[in-house]
Amino acid sequence: MSAEPDPRTLELYKIAVEMADRGSARRGTANAFFLSLQTAVISIATLVDTKLGDSNWPPYLALSLAGVAISASWWLQLRSYRELNAAKFAVINRIEKQFPVRIFTDEWESLTSGPPLPLRKRYAELGAVEMITPIVFAGLFVLLFLAKVAV
Repeated sequence: MSAEPDPRTLELYKIAVEMADRGSARRGTANAFFLSLQTAVISIATLVDTKLGDSNWPPYLALSLAGVAISASWWLQLRSYRELNAAKFAVINRIEKQFPVRIFTDEWESLTSGPPLPLRKRYAELGAVEMITPIVFAGLFVLLFLAKVAV
């Protein structure tokens, strides 16, 4: 390994890091979009509940199905972003092998090795944590429908 990396490799590395950062920003924007959609569906459900009460369940079925479909789309998109990000960082880590300092490789090793952190056994990846949110929303929409049918 030479002290000075090839300038072309360094430029490709910079581009790869920038692309990974942009992917993370897009994921954040997508999360905000899906959260807004879910909030709108919940608002509509509240409005329907105010107007119709418990006597009419078909609108709740439609809203629950819409909420579950949005949740499924959200979860699938998060999974796609996670896989894409993993591939991008695999490339970044391979490029880093040519450098004297490996920032992302070292950061990941620091997060995933060493003694357990308080209240958890290992680092909780953001992608894994954020994938719980659409599942929670889907569960809430199923419960909403079941509660209206049971009345």
